[in-house]
Amino acid sequence: MVETRIETGTEVRVERRCYISSRVLSAKAFAEAARAHWGIENGLHWVLDVQFKEDQSRLRRGHGATNMAMVRHLALNLIRAMPGKQSIKGKRKLATWDTGYLLAALQAR
Repeated sequence: MVETRIETGTEVRVERRCYISSRVLSAKAFAEAARAHWGIENGLHWVLDVQFKEDQSRLRRGHGATNMAMVRHLALNLIRAMPGKQSIKGKRKLATWDTGYLLAALQAR
């Protein structure tokens, strides 16, 4: 279990999250694993929200939201796989401007 204390102005809130693991870990190793998990999780969701505006999606019925989440993840993985030092935003723009770059991104292995 991880207990987090959040202080905002005059309000103090305590949250508890429970984890299940098949490994026996020391407190330090467990804390590192939990932080690493949330770091990856938050990093992915931040990119999807900022670059793909995922939180603003209005899809609510059927499988639309799940299908579009898969398409966004696919697009993000393709963009990240493209060589170059441009940002994700820069690579997305380049793919919209240059059909050759887009085709190369879609054919990347």
